[in-house]
Amino acid sequence: MIEVHPQAVIHPSSHLGEGVRIGPYAVIGENCRIGEGTVLGPHAVIEPNTTIGRFCTIASGAVIGGIPQDLKYQGEETYTSIGDRNVIRECVTINRATGAGQETRIGNDNLLMAYVHIAHNCVIGDGVVIANSSLLAGHVEIEDFAVIGGACGIHQFVRVGKMAMVGAMSKIVQDLPPFLLCDGNPPTVFGPNSVGLKRRGLSTEVRMEIKRAFKLLYRDSLNLSQAIEKIQELQAFPEILHLLHFLEKTERGLIGIAKHRACLEAKD
Repeated sequence: MIEVHPQAVIHPSSHLGEGVRIGPYAVIGENCRIGEGTVLGPHAVIEPNTTIGRFCTIASGAVIGGIPQDLKYQGEETYTSIGDRNVIRECVTINRATGAGQETRIGNDNLLMAYVHIAHNCVIGDGVVIANSSLLAGHVEIEDFAVIGGACGIHQFVRVGKMAMVGAMSKIVQDLPPFLLCDGNPPTVFGPNSVGLKRRGLSTEVRMEIKRAFKLLYRDSLNLSQAIEKIQELQAFPEILHLLHFLEKTERGLIGIAKHRACLEAKD
């Protein structure tokens, strides 16, 4: 059964799944879809062209799918996509994308704590935790099971790798490789996210190879291209292959390491 408070406002073009509950003064704009079992708290706002999956919780004051805070946006039709089983707490803001047909995308099983901001065109994976008052600029990518501490600022186009962790109040302006932990302003990469890797069930052998890869990147005085060559010699666990793919795709460079291009130029 669908439960809609009489003080809620729902556009007739939007669709509510079975078991959806809408609190007082919540607003759902046009062309939205709210999946089965999802709950919207009082004063939550779902802006046009937003899809929310099944069994999500959207707390009071959250605004999902708002107009992007981007001067390039000219009113083109763009989207926001939220997966299943997400918890989006009080006053979180998630902006829809810039660029016709583009979307801001949140995966499944994420926790976005109060006052988090997700800007236009961001892509958040699955199982991500973003703590209170952290701010993600446009086009940021957060891979699966990463953890972002409270009050962090993440620059546009930055990527945070799978199972990585960012300490509270850090300023992140370059990519953080998968499986590693950083903290500070400017940030320092301290090593593998050991606790997080254990919690995700990575074997001792895999964790040891990740530690070797970290030392090649951050302890052996190699430039990025040299470190990649050495990491390619490690055991080809899926995690090491994922790390290599991440390193090869970096455009903003890695925290604490010069860009691949700059390294190659210096080598020449």
